[in-house]
Formats: sequence, C-alpha cells, structure tokens
Amino acid sequence: LAVYKREVDRLEIETVPPCVNRSLATFTVAAGRVVYALGALKNVGVEAMRLIVEGRGEAPFADLVDFARRCDLKRIGKRPLEMLARAGAFDQLDPNRKRVFDSLDALSAWSAAVAEAKASSQVSLFGEAGEDLPPPRLADTDDWLPAERLAEEHRAVGFYLSGHPLDDYMPALKRKQVMTLAEITARAEGGPLVAKIAGNVSARQEKKSAKGNRFAFVSLSDPTGLYEVTVFSDTLEAARQFLEPGMAVVLTVEANLEGETLKLLARAAQPIDSVAADAGGAGLRVHLETADAVASVAALLGRMVQEGKVRSQGPISFCVTDAAR
Repeated sequence: LAVYKREVDRLEIETVPPCVNRSLATFTVAAGRVVYALGALKNVGVEAMRLIVEGRGEAPFADLVDFARRCDLKRIGKRPLEMLARAGAFDQLDPNRKRVFDSLDALSAWSAAVAEAKASSQVSLFGEAGEDLPPPRLADTDDWLPAERLAEEHRAVGFYLSGHPLDDYMPALKRKQVMTLAEITARAEGGPLVAKIAGNVSARQEKKSAKGNRFAFVSLSDPTGLYEVTVFSDTLEAARQFLEPGMAVVLTVEANLEGETLKLLARAAQPIDSVAADAGGAGLRVHLETADAVASVAALLGRMVQEGKVRSQGPISFCVTDAAR
C-alpha cells in the first residue's frame, strides 16, 4: 500500500484519509480523489468495517455517542476500534485521538447496553434505543503529541499518511544541503552523484558476505517516499547505533539510477538532531502586549528545552507592543 500511495502522490491525486463518515470498507474514488478504505487498516477485518458502513447508512455519525448507538461495537471488536482511533478515522467526531482511544471501553460498554435494549425491545414508541441511558463519560486527557500521533497512525496504516516525523526538520536540513528522495531521484537521472539524505529508519536487515563481512539493508522514509540503503561493513560498524528502527538520521550516500530503480550506498550516518542543530534556526519572534509577560514566556521556553521538546536551535526575539506609546 505504501508503494501505491507513493505512486498516487506522484500523479498528484489526493488521498482522503480513513474516516468513519466517508470511507467504505474498500477503496473508492470520489470527485477525483482516492478515499482510503477502512478495511485497509491493519488488524481490522473487512467484514467488521462493513458493519460500520451499514450502521452509518445515509446519515453521517454526529459524534462518538451517536456512533456507539448506531453500531454494535462489541461485534466490531476492540482491536479494530483501536486501529481506527490510531489512524484518525474518528477525527470528524472528535479530533482528540488519545481521548477516543482511551474512551473505547466506556463506549463499547454503553453500545452493548444499547444493543441489549434493542434486542429486548425496550425502546420507546417515539425514541431510539439508548436515549434513556446516560451517555458514557469520555476520557479527560490531552491528545498525543504530534510525533506520538504519527507513530500511532503508522501502527494502524503501515506508513505515514497525514504527515511525516521529519516534517519539522526539513527547513533546517535544507540549509545544510540535505536533499529529499524525490530530489535525489531527479538528479540521478543525469548520472551518479553523492548527496545527503534524511530518513526515518523503519527496519534494518544485517547479513554476512562470502568473506564474512557484515553488511545491512536499511529501510527508511522521508516526506517524499520510501527507500532502501545498502550499508557496508566499515560504515555499519561506525553508524550502527544511528540505524535502529525509529531513529532519524542523515546519510551521506552514493546515488545511482539503474533503469527505474534508485540504488543508494551509504558512506556515513549522523543523528538528525546534530545536523539540524548545526544548521541553526531561522529564529522565533514572539509578539507580546506587555513586557511583564517576557519572564513567564522565557521560563516556558526553558522548560520545553529541559523536557526535550525543542528540536532545533536559533535566536528568539521578544517584540513588546507598548500601548502607552
């Protein structure tokens, strides 16, 4: 599916992300856009997703409670519901994916009670099943951080769909002449080249050559696509700690286009944070209405640095609007 997604992107065809209000169990096309299939998510099952489509009918779900009322969540199953939450399929009903994920047990229990009421015909003449039941209490929690959202989405989809972990790094990497996969592929059409490319490591497979030397095939991705790099023994020994799944690196590679296949051979690897920090930041300008706020904002930024929430370095300027002037 990741390969098909890359081809769709190359053709500049928009992909509508999985959504319980728009998607079917299988892939569809609407208004020239590919609507992602609910059944294409990992560990969900097409038949379970058809239950959602049947429950939706011609009327979109209004919210999570409406979804739990109209679909028997016990029949759908906890694991498929978790994957839907991770993938953002409930974003139209509640954009806080962590809250949706943490509320699934309560929603499922309430949905089971509604289904039991339907089965025993305990429905008023003019009402729907579940109207007499107090609505479930949803979890009170902050959403996943952007990096966590992408990681959870990757678990459900199998690749990054709504964004990429390297997105925030790209401006700094560009200042260090780090190229994207798409740029290197285009340049390689003119002949072999040496370039720097950033990537998020998804897998590493090590092997031994006939001479007993270890080498590896490393699978990575950047915002423009998926790629594989061959790493020979010397580079592997020097950079193995940077090539663990989940890590982000900047590779110096030899790129060569063989037919339509881009071949990449790694010469060196660096952790992406060190490259981005060396690039310096474009700077941050904070506009304040009073000088009294400078200290509290500076303290907040300091805490973010201590908690590791800052990925790059650069100048910060405070611009205070003095109403008295």
